[in-house]
This record gives sequence, structure tokens and C-alpha cells, in this order.
Amino acid sequence: MRQHPIPPVNEPLQFRAIGIVRGTYCPTSTDVLTRGNLTTADGSAIDAVLLGRVLSLVKRHLNLEQEHLWVVYPRSRDDQKLHLQVVGVWEPSTLASDAEDLADSLPEGDGFFSVRGELIYTKPETGDLVIKIRQLPRADGSRPQPFKLQLKGNIPLEHLRHFLDLRVRLQGELLQIEHWEVIAPMPQRSDRRGGAAKKRAQR
Repeated sequence: MRQHPIPPVNEPLQFRAIGIVRGTYCPTSTDVLTRGNLTTADGSAIDAVLLGRVLSLVKRHLNLEQEHLWVVYPRSRDDQKLHLQVVGVWEPSTLASDAEDLADSLPEGDGFFSVRGELIYTKPETGDLVIKIRQLPRADGSRPQPFKLQLKGNIPLEHLRHFLDLRVRLQGELLQIEHWEVIAPMPQRSDRRGGAAKKRAQR
């Protein structure tokens, strides 16, 4: 995050979901700093948590009564409501003494998200769609489960099971697609046992 909180893409099929949200973070209680709400300029209060890497930064350097530009990972809860995992803050004026040429804003504007993943559901008539995002293996070698992100936008059915690159904007408590691009069809894993079973059933 030295020059920009959203790093450039370095692989064609690189999965990710990351964004920047300007707002004030209010903890649920004075005893629990890690869980709370991130309230944006339009008054939307979005459920949020502070991940460990940003917690010490918040405690030492930030006034939570003021607005900040938060770096977040978006998630969709089971009730389809947006949830944000706060992983950083973009505020060179406060956090980087040698960054006089960096402003506390970004050319993409506030509420910008970069989402890259597989389109697994789309309903153009209602503007609902779901992107499946795979995560990198953890340090211990274990693989976290993929997650599904609910978005709003109009993408035709023929792009199902394709990998998409999407530019998304936070509007209220919804993530609205501003631009999308099809990168490639997703590789499909062949089910050899299923195929063999089907052949046996036909005999």
C-alpha cells in the first residue's frame, strides 16, 4: 500500500475483492474495539470489523471521531447484507512523514472497489448477481473456503462461469457495478467418476 492501497493485478486470473471507503468507524462498545459500524458520508452504517493488522494503527494514530479513508475487504452475510473487513487506512498525511507528494484521496474516488472472480449467478431483469472469489492458501498451507459476493448490475447469462474483472462503487449499503470485462471462461474440472458412472448406467 506504499503508493496505492489497491495493488496492480499481476496475474490474468487473479481473484480479489478490495475497496476504499471514506467514513467514521464506531466500535460496538468501548470494551470491544474490533467490531462496530463504518458510517459513510450518506449516513449508511455498514457492519465492520477491524482485522489485527490495523488494530494497533487505530489505537496509536487515529482519531475515531474523524473521517478516514479505510481499506476494506467486502463480504456478503447470509442475509445478503454487506459486511466490511477493515485491513488498512490510506492517510499519508498522518501515517507517512516522507509522503508529501501523496494526497489523502485517490483518483478512483471514494467508495471504489476492485472485484475479480467467477460469475456464478446473474439475473439481469433484477440486477442481481454473485461473484465467487477464491482466496490464497494461508501461511500454514491450509486453503480457506471460497466466498460469494453479492453485487448489483446487469451482466448477460452467457457470461456465467466466466472470470470477470469488475469496477464497483459503494452506493448506500450496496455494491453497484460501474464497469465489467470478461477475462476468460473458467476451467471446468472433469468428474471422471461421474462420467464413468453415467456410462455404466447407460449399458
